[in-house]
Amino acid sequence: MEHLPEPWLTEAASAAQQQGAGNLLRVVLIVMVVGCVLTAWFLLRGYKRDE
Repeated sequence: MEHLPEPWLTEAASAAQQQGAGNLLRVVLIVMVVGCVLTAWFLLRGYKRDE
């Protein structure tokens, strides 16, 4: 029984090779910025004083 890859998967792989790492880099940068913002919020919320 031979397993052949799906046609959409091979098209996506060839498109990714042609385009390069632009989308991956963009996603990584967005995740890093969102992670930094959430980390800063989590750490800085402990300094709030309720007086």
